[in-house]
Amino acid sequence: MSTNIFWQESPIGKTERQKLLNQKGCVVWITGLSGSGKSTLACSLSRELYTRGKLSYILDGDNLRHGLNKDLGFKAEDRVENIRRVGEVAKLFADAGLICIASLISPYRKDRDASRDPKGLYKLARAGKIKGFTGIDDPYESPLNCEIELKEKEGECPSPVTMAEEVIAYLEAKGFLQNQ
Repeated sequence: MSTNIFWQESPIGKTERQKLLNQKGCVVWITGLSGSGKSTLACSLSRELYTRGKLSYILDGDNLRHGLNKDLGFKAEDRVENIRRVGEVAKLFADAGLICIASLISPYRKDRDASRDPKGLYKLARAGKIKGFTGIDDPYESPLNCEIELKEKEGECPSPVTMAEEVIAYLEAKGFLQNQ
């Protein structure tokens, strides 16, 4: 790592940007297994925030692998680098005053079974046709200290809009959606 790198301060700070946008920048990190509804929730959340006049941007794991992370595979070290890069970009978006919605598998905690398979990927992985698949032959470690956990209620999965409203209620309670 080079030692001749210095952080360049901006003449307009985070507080000024947040005041301009009438919101506080933050990162909403959505994690879960492949096909569990992360992207659907991210899109619903972004739409609900937009209807409230709040600016957000989605960093979707699949989309990022088309550009920023297209040089990464799915080995453990590549997955770690994928999350590191997205985390750094997400911090910049939040510093800019946006509500950054990062939607990624973020795999490492303990192994668990898949509950959905809308793309048929788990079936292929179990048949040995896909190697290194998260939740099958590569681990997914669930978060230990998440701020919000969206779960089934009485055996039913809440709608994406209902889940988005839960996240928005949390953001409101924490002061992220307050006018500056």
